Amino acid sequence: MATFLRPLSYKYQWLYDTIAKLAAIPVGGEKKFRQLALQNLPINSNTKILDLCCGAGQTTKFLVNYSQAVTGLDISTVSLEKARKNVPQAQFVEGFAQKMPFGDDYFDIVHSSVALHEMTTSELEEIFKEAYRVLKPEGIFTFIDLHQPQNVLFIPGLTLFMLLFETETAWQLLKTDLENKLKNVGFTIINNQLYAGGSLQVIQAKK
Repeated sequence: MATFLRPLSYKYQWLYDTIAKLAAIPVGGEKKFRQLALQNLPINSNTKILDLCCGAGQTTKFLVNYSQAVTGLDISTVSLEKARKNVPQAQFVEGFAQKMPFGDDYFDIVHSSVALHEMTTSELEEIFKEAYRVLKPEGIFTFIDLHQPQNVLFIPGLTLFMLLFETETAWQLLKTDLENKLKNVGFTIINNQLYAGGSLQVIQAKK
């Protein structure tokens, strides 16, 4: 699935940013969108935050407003080069989300913004285990990603977006019980909220 627009959106930063801003309109704009997964979390300037699958730092630039100890992780060298330019306040590390190059009990918060839908079901299970491992006791894994809309008015928009830009893994995510997979790893769900007619979900889970 997906079209020629998908690779173009990754090649041209302005196109990716435009798509992101348009997609965030239903929740009140990009700034609010980037903050949804952080709501009600105890964060201070020393909170160690991992921006998982950070890409070019689109969300990282918001995270550094909360903490001075933000690390971005991504497998793409090209994306990380952009991220270091876009967000010099953060540290960036190249590596797989399924095998994070960090020690146990290291981060207070692991955060992911619309990246999990790029993963297969088995990869998601590996990532959840790794997130649990690198979090400190009582640490929080929080993310925002796609969800099957509950309001029928949002189905056409999400369907068009996915047909243009997403692959089979995104469609599979809509059928996946993420709560249950997190619980199987050992997480306790502390918040599960839907936005934009149910087409977006935020889950916060505690180690």
